[in-house]
Amino acid sequence: MAEKRRKFDAEFREGAVRIVAETGKPIAQVAKDLGINDTTLASWVSRARQAGGDGTIAESEREELARLRRQETEKNKRIKELEMERDVLKRCMVLWVK
Repeated sequence: MAEKRRKFDAEFREGAVRIVAETGKPIAQVAKDLGINDTTLASWVSRARQAGGDGTIAESEREELARLRRQETEKNKRIKELEMERDVLKRCMVLWVK
């Protein structure tokens, strides 16, 4: 009778791939340490690298991150301008009331 296949959750797979990427250990050694087949881990690492999940950011994600950072900088600049205007108006009101 054939062996039943083990199922690994996404968190375990991501952790195993991260170990390979961060430690630089060979896939076979990491697989042996985790008690899984080395070809299974190799396929997870391969898929993660194709998807940009090996610690690198995909080009589309990099562009999105740059856009969001620019947007955040513009928002912060606008907030500072509005705070400055508010402070000036407060000072004017104090002088006007006196």
